Amino acid sequence: MRVLAVLLAGLALGQVTVADAQIIPTQPRGGGQQQPQPEDTIPVPQFRDAPPVSPVGAALRSLLLPGWGQSILGRRGTGATFVLWEGITLTMAVKSAQQLDYQESIGAETVDGKRQELQDWLVLLGFNHLLAAAEAFVAAQLWDFPADLSVQTIPDGGIAAGVRVPF
Repeated sequence: MRVLAVLLAGLALGQVTVADAQIIPTQPRGGGQQQPQPEDTIPVPQFRDAPPVSPVGAALRSLLLPGWGQSILGRRGTGATFVLWEGITLTMAVKSAQQLDYQESIGAETVDGKRQELQDWLVLLGFNHLLAAAEAFVAAQLWDFPADLSVQTIPDGGIAAGVRVPF
């Protein structure tokens, strides 16, 4: 039990590699010299397809330009939605800034409201970047998830959605 605790602590701290953890020395019952167990020579096949970009790489791309990480992952519809919302919020922020400048130049009473409107659009712009980065990170993590989503009508006239996951 102590050996397992030490190996887990070493793995957590990065001091022991997985290869080191696979060779566990054993003590013969009669005392004597410790003999390490032979190294496992059976290759383990890759059980999943690697995404075209790492999850952090996809998140950083989408943080920089919303929709970029989604595009690389083949989620073009989702990426287009983030690009569309980016264009809307950026356009409205520029429009609000121009209107704020004009209202300040003429001394209008609605300057505070226009300033708040500009701040709201800028917050939505920032939120779009963060949401796109989070979605790209999760999409890269679930890159090869084999789920089939289907929507069909049920006998009582309603609509049901189901996910098929093979085991």
